[in-house]
Amino acid sequence: MSKWEDLNIEAHIREVLNEVEYYREHHFGRPFLTTYQIAIEFSHRFPEETRELGLAIGGEGVGTRNSLAQYLAAQLSKGIRSGQIQGIEGAFISNDNLLEISFNNRSETIVSSLTNTEYDLSMFRLG
Repeated sequence: MSKWEDLNIEAHIREVLNEVEYYREHHFGRPFLTTYQIAIEFSHRFPEETRELGLAIGGEGVGTRNSLAQYLAAQLSKGIRSGQIQGIEGAFISNDNLLEISFNNRSETIVSSLTNTEYDLSMFRLG
């Protein structure tokens, strides 16, 4: 089995996505979370699993291409495409006219490393 399966990561991500706070019902549906937001919340809620994966959350200046955000995005994308993951939707936010996107990780600012690259930032929500 894989770490994805052994650590029950999909169920943990579903928990994170299920508990997204949104303040009003809207015809657009539930809000999306970027993979950075998912990775940050995952690392706070599941520190043991995060340690087991051995990946930093990610972002500009992290010094590696392999990050928790990248890993979660790749696994979700692969599972959604194959049909193994159902009930989670994926989308992208475009880099067009985007200067920077940053996230708050307990007072540490994480800046997306994808801004101004050929890669758009992936987002996910429960469908």
